[in-house]
Amino acid sequence: MPETLDPASPGPDERHVPVLLDRVLALLAPVLDARAPDGPASVVVDATLGLGGHAVAILSAFDRTHLVGIDRDADAIAASAGRLAPYETRTTLVHAGYDDLPGVLDRLGLERVDGVLFDLGVSSLQLDEVGRGFSYSRDAPLDMRMDQSGGRTAADVVNSYPADRLARVIATYGEERFARRIAERVVRERVAAPIETTNQLARLVLAAVPAATRYGPGGHPAKRTFQALRIEVNGELDALARVLPAAIAALAVGGRIVVLAYHSLEDRLVKRALAAGASTTAPDDLPFVPPGQEPQLRLLTRGAERPSAAEVERNSRAASARLRAAVRIRAAA
Repeated sequence: MPETLDPASPGPDERHVPVLLDRVLALLAPVLDARAPDGPASVVVDATLGLGGHAVAILSAFDRTHLVGIDRDADAIAASAGRLAPYETRTTLVHAGYDDLPGVLDRLGLERVDGVLFDLGVSSLQLDEVGRGFSYSRDAPLDMRMDQSGGRTAADVVNSYPADRLARVIATYGEERFARRIAERVVRERVAAPIETTNQLARLVLAAVPAATRYGPGGHPAKRTFQALRIEVNGELDALARVLPAAIAALAVGGRIVVLAYHSLEDRLVKRALAAGASTTAPDDLPFVPPGQEPQLRLLTRGAERPSAAEVERNSRAASARLRAAVRIRAAA
């Protein structure tokens, strides 16, 4: 789910273009194709269903696969249900956050699954709906909740956090070097009136950063602040850190995990989780690896794979994608 927040709005067909689709299908194929015709269906979890682009392709390509689609956005569940209607007998859709993956599988009676896919970041549905407030390019209420059924909004964060805490959020999650200046400007301005819209916040950020740095190669200066607020509002990195070990634990031997990340903070967590699973837990000074301490995973990608220039040209939202994948090679001790 690309998190690109470029001012240009995509064409209608670009909203539905799943990122690195051929590579995702190729990585999942060995396990989803492996079931005997008279055996049970394979099970794959699309933990970030969105508009269902990857899910439709998986169900179309693997006719003996059952897909569990999870999304915290009720609108995404509703939108994807229509696209997945031809496969409804092989589809289970669940309104939940992806960090509730263990609970979802438990409620469905699934002890192990054959594949798990994460396509992280904000979905095209959320980005393109002006009223959700994810984009600085169009005026809207400062919301940014992926699950609109409750929880704090970006406006709540902007108008209530002390300057130190707000600066820390912007610096950590947005990797913004002018985070202190932006936070102090926000705190000063909100004294006169609450900051309630995306345009208000974008103008404040623009005014806070030095003029010489406002329009560099990174795009609009508000981009990093909006990213930071979105991550804070939705608790994205905490949720990802919780779910990655749980997703690995849910894989059957031979099962595969595929993750698409869209910024360095997400990708760093994914890299560490997969690397930890692909490493022995035995002390380095032992001359052998004791039984039960062998690696649980084998990495399927060398570093993070990126989309081709041709794909980025077709779908600009793929530009920042980083793909990592691994296969489970050992059961839990």
